[in-house]
Amino acid sequence: MEDCLFCKIAANLVPADKVFENDELLVFKDIYPAAPVHFLIIPKVHISTLSDCRGRDTGMLGRMLALVPLLTAGHGCEVKMEVDGSRSGGFKTLINTGPDGGQEIYHLHMHVIGGGRIRGAMKVETAALQQQA
Repeated sequence: MEDCLFCKIAANLVPADKVFENDELLVFKDIYPAAPVHFLIIPKVHISTLSDCRGRDTGMLGRMLALVPLLTAGHGCEVKMEVDGSRSGGFKTLINTGPDGGQEIYHLHMHVIGGGRIRGAMKVETAALQQQA
C-alpha cells in the first residue's frame, strides 16, 4: 500500500532498527518503546487489521507467534525457571485492532514488550475478574 509507513519500512524505503527479517515477516524496534525491549512484528504483505485476516492468513499468524519466544530469548526476557522452582522474566504480546483497540498504524503488527515487570490494562482486568469470582 502506497501510503503505509510499515509497507515503506518493509520495502526498505524508510529506515528501521531491524531485529529479524525473512521473506514473510519483518521485526523492528518500536521508535517509542514502552519497555526496555519493545519490538514490532509485521507481515511484509499489507493487511490493515487483524479483523481483515482470513483462513489464508492462519499460517502467517502462527509464524508471527512462533517467532516471539525465539526473539525474546535473544533479548533476555524469556521466561526462566529459577532453582527454587519459581519463574522469572517474561513478556507481553499485543495486537491493537481498529480505533477502539488503539490501532494507530493500519498495517497488522504485533507488539512484543518485555525487559521488566509489565503493568497495564490486562492486569487490571484480570484482577477485576478474580474479584467477581
